[in-house]
Order: sequence, then structure tokens, then C-alpha cells
Amino acid sequence: MSKLNVTQKLIKEHLLEGEMTPGKEIGIKIDQALLQDATGTLVQLELEAMGLKKAQTEVAVQYVDHNLLQTDYKNADDHLFLHSAAQRFGLWYSRPGNGVSHPVHMQRFGKPGKTMVGSDSHTPAAGSLGMLAIGTGGLDVAAAIAGQAYFVKMPKVMGVKLTGKLPDWVSAKDVILEMLRRYDVKGGVGKVIEYYGEGLQYLSAMDRHVIANMGAELGATTTVFPSDQETKRFLKSQGREEDWTELLADEGCEYDLNDEIVLDDLIPLIALPTSPGNVVPVREVEGKDISQVVIGSSANPGLRDFWIAGAIVDGKSVNNDVSFDINPTSRQMIQNMIDNKAFANLIKAGARFHQSGCMGCIGMGQAPASGTISLRTMPRNFPDRSGTKDDQVHLCSPETAAASALTGKITDPRDLGKIYGMSYPQFIHPETEIINTEMLVAPPEDGTNVELKKGPNIKSLPHIEPMKDQYDVPVLLKMGDNISTDEILKAGAEVLPFRSNLPEISKYSYTVIDETFYDRAMEAKDQFGGHIVVAKDNYAQGSSREHAALAPKYLGQAAVIANSYARIAWQNLVNFGILPLEFIDIADYDKIEQGDEVSFRNLREDVQNRKEIEVVVKKKSGGEASFKTRHSLSDRQINILLKGGIINEFKDKLEEQDLKA
Repeated sequence: MSKLNVTQKLIKEHLLEGEMTPGKEIGIKIDQALLQDATGTLVQLELEAMGLKKAQTEVAVQYVDHNLLQTDYKNADDHLFLHSAAQRFGLWYSRPGNGVSHPVHMQRFGKPGKTMVGSDSHTPAAGSLGMLAIGTGGLDVAAAIAGQAYFVKMPKVMGVKLTGKLPDWVSAKDVILEMLRRYDVKGGVGKVIEYYGEGLQYLSAMDRHVIANMGAELGATTTVFPSDQETKRFLKSQGREEDWTELLADEGCEYDLNDEIVLDDLIPLIALPTSPGNVVPVREVEGKDISQVVIGSSANPGLRDFWIAGAIVDGKSVNNDVSFDINPTSRQMIQNMIDNKAFANLIKAGARFHQSGCMGCIGMGQAPASGTISLRTMPRNFPDRSGTKDDQVHLCSPETAAASALTGKITDPRDLGKIYGMSYPQFIHPETEIINTEMLVAPPEDGTNVELKKGPNIKSLPHIEPMKDQYDVPVLLKMGDNISTDEILKAGAEVLPFRSNLPEISKYSYTVIDETFYDRAMEAKDQFGGHIVVAKDNYAQGSSREHAALAPKYLGQAAVIANSYARIAWQNLVNFGILPLEFIDIADYDKIEQGDEVSFRNLREDVQNRKEIEVVVKKKSGGEASFKTRHSLSDRQINILLKGGIINEFKDKLEEQDLKA
């Protein structure tokens, strides 16, 4: 491994434990941490439960970008709590309305060569700057903030060579949609996607952000770009040229897997409902009536993305049947949009401007009309994520979105020349941008005396008991492939205000799949002491929200049996003491049904000794069946699981340190 790619360089520089062999667990030093409010409240409560004095990372930032709607006291109370917790534990605080975490972090804090974990699955967006940035569960972020290594299985590195130059009316969103067309939502599991090649010179840092952000939809551990002259140009435009360092792959380095995208060959693409991987050419679905277009979010956050939409609609009006919604990335972005006329162009054309934040991307307002098509530049279109049960959310580029807003139908933007006689607008990056840091609050030198402000909706975390040796529990759900965290515990304006109130948010567990789940889970908890659920491949894909593990645990979930798991969710289950079992033979999936009862015996010893774990099934239809399962946990994870989760394990570490002191 004398000649290294960028990913290998980043990992080697930060490696604390393990060896860089794909599939082996490694522990890496973490330089930065990112928290957003939908998951950050839980992280701050976890830091409190751990007894942390002060953040040990170089930089940690608490953003408020998800739960901005203040329809009652809950979100407002949480904002006060997060501010007080950031001051208490030594984190920067990005106030409500300052902007979306990922692009703001890239502008203000991201540095080439650094590592970062974030309690948001789109944290890999920082890979656009030559960082190793990984989305993970809040407990892992809390541990990193407390100075602990971050553990992950060493991924394979897929090198994607970019050649050529993007044609007119095609942009970075079409690059990542092409990757999703090739690999779908599971193709990146266990991999880092590293982009290289001559085509990079035509992709700006924010273009790379678009691609790195949605690499999460591939299931990838993260996405990495080199730090080159374009990275330097971007940091200079943000007044941070001194933070630039060059980070390039060694000439002649190798990748575990290889692919190539010829940028000249790309065409406008669109992801159909209800998966980011359901990608087709815009031509295949053009002409369908739409009711909404939303531009913005962390997946298309750059100044160019808003400018191009403004240039397309300049001097025109959007179709009368279309709600044209703009989610500006940040207050800084709004100022720059005013400066370059994009703001005026969009407003005159009929755009509705919203707060700087995630908004419709997370179902926080902007829900589309029932039974209608919504085109969005956002990263996800899982069922009901928008807040409308029968939503038909399509994901596309700003070019396709703006063109369709004008016509009222899904429109290939290349047709605008024929319709309006329009040439493709050419964006020129400004040498410097207007900088706004007014809503970033620095931490104090010593926050130990800062009082945590807890409103009535904020509940401290309950104690989680260690794993038992035997269980006799019912199967409450049997699910299929690609179950998302939005289906396990949905987001949106109704649910997210309870993110710091575990008893309340637990009532929404699996309701997208089965509205009776909560009542049945509480009954099973009283009668049997818990339950399990069953799924097929890629269980719990999507968001990093650990509520999708913590809420089921609160309801008594002892284990999940699935054929495979999404990376973040698999770790979240362990972190909260839920055993993630795997079918040895997928045919055994047919031996177990919803409503059956299962028995585990000698569980602690079998887990610890890596024995195959027998599942005895008492059939609801009568009779019994049995099959063997396994787990793929490291020794470290086994220790965490047996103790009932990482909070208990961290408390033990602190007690040991105190005894030694």
C-alpha cells in the first residue's frame, strides 16, 4: 500500500485501532462533529447522561435546521435547550434560520484532510472538500465528541473516474442520479465512493457537494473528493484560503472497485417515487402534470443552483397550477442571491421563499397536494416523507425543476431552447462571496456552570437494562426489502417536535407500515417483556436518526432478524441494546410470520462466543419451527450490546477513570 488513494490517506492519517483491510473493524480519530436538531437533542441528552465536561474534538457544531416551524412551544423549547447544551459542552451553535448544516459547515468549518462524524446521514457532503465525513447515529457522535475513537468496518474504495465535461442543461445532480441508476440504494453499502479524473476540473466544490451529499442514498459509508485547486478557490471565496491543503491520490494508486462516468454522455435524469434509486431519463416521463416544484435543501445548496433556476425563469411566470417553492441554503446564501439578482428573478416569476433550513425535505411544511406530482431537488423521496401519504415526489436537477415549473409538466430542460428560444445560462463563480456569520454562536472557554434549559417536552433518557439471557416474545412485524427509517419512525411537522420526548415519539414507531404497532408493542411489553421484528435486505436504510432504534427499544424490542442491514441503522441497534441477527439461510424468512412467538435461550453466552443462535418459533397456526441465525458484531460491539448499549458502556469507562484517579 505504498501508493494510496485519497480515502486511504485520510484513514491512515487518523487510524487508532485495527488494520486497513476491507471488512475489518477500525477505530479512527475524529477531528470534527456535526449535529442537527432533529437528532442533536438526543445527542445532547446523551452527553448529559455520559457526564461529559467539554467537547474533545477540534470543532463541534450544533445546527438548528430541521425543526424550524414553531406551531407551539415544543420546537422553541428545544432551541433554547440546544443553545444551553452547546454552551455547556463546548459546541458552536448555529441559530434557527442560519442555514442547512451541511453547506454552512462546508463554508465555515470544513477543512481538507480532516475527519468528521455527524448525526445526519448526509454528513458525507463534506467529502467535497477532501474530508472523510461519515454520517452515523447520535451515540457514536456523542462518543466522538467525548474524545473516543469512531469505529466502522474498513470499507472498500470504489474509484469513479470522471472524464469529459457536462453538456448544457445537465448538472451535478445528474451525475449522482446516474450513479443511483447504476447501483440503486444498496450498491454503495460497505464502500467509499472516491471520484477522480480530468472531469473534476469542471465540477465546482458545491457541485461536488451535490454528489457527495446523495452518495448517502447509495448506502455508501461516505464519498471522497480530492482537495485540489477548485477546493482552494472555494475556500478563498469564503475568506478561508489559509485552511486549504492539497490532498491528491498518488499517481498509480489502486482502488478495490472501479467505474467510469463520461460526463459528455450524461442526460437529464429523474428519480421516480418512491426511491432515490428509481432513476430514469426525464424523456421517459415528460409531459406529466405537476403541482409543485421545490428548489434547495442540502442536496442542491450552491449559489449556482439557485442562480440557474432564477436565470431560467427570468422574465417569465411559473405555471398557474404550480407552487414554486424555494428553500434557501442559508442567510448568507440569501444575501448573495440578492446580490446576483437570482432572488429578484425567482420572486418575480412567482416563487415562494421559505426559511433557510431543510423544510420540505424533512416534511417540515411544503407538503404537496394529494395525488399530485412534486418535483424536488432534494435527496430522498421515501413514502410519506413529504407529509402527504400518497405523495408522488420526483427528484431532479434545478434545471429540470425550473423548466417544469414554467410549463406545468415534467419537462426535459433541453427543450427550453425550442419552447422559449433560450440558451443555457452560464454561471460565473464570484471570486468572493458575501460572508454572514452573525448567527453562529461560539462556545465559552468554560461552560461547566451553564444550566441546561429543559422545557416540559424534554425528557431525560431512561436507563436501558443489559441484554437478557432468554426471551419468549412475539413477532410484531414481518417486512420486506429496503425498509427505511422514515417508515420505522417518520419525520415531519407532526412527529419531529417530540424528538426529545421518547415516550411520545415512540407512539409513531412503524405507523407508516402499521398504525396498530404501538398498541400491540405496549401489550407485548406488558405480557411478554418485549418483541422482535423481521425484515429482508437493507433494513433501516436512509436517515441516521437513532430514534428509529431508540423508540422501538423503549417499546421493548429485543432483536431484529433480517437478511442484511443498512450500516448506520445496524450500529444504532447495537448502541441501544437491540440484537441485530442475520438469517444464515434466507429461505428461513418463510418459516416465521407476524404473530408467531419466538424463543431464545442461552443468548448472552452464544452472542459472546459467536455461536449460531437458534430461533425456536411457536407458530400462530400451530406447531413449531426452528432455524439458526448469526451476528457479525465485533468484540467491542458485543461488549456494548451485553451492557445494554453504549451509554452504559461509557459510564463504566468514566467510573474506571475516576477509580484510577
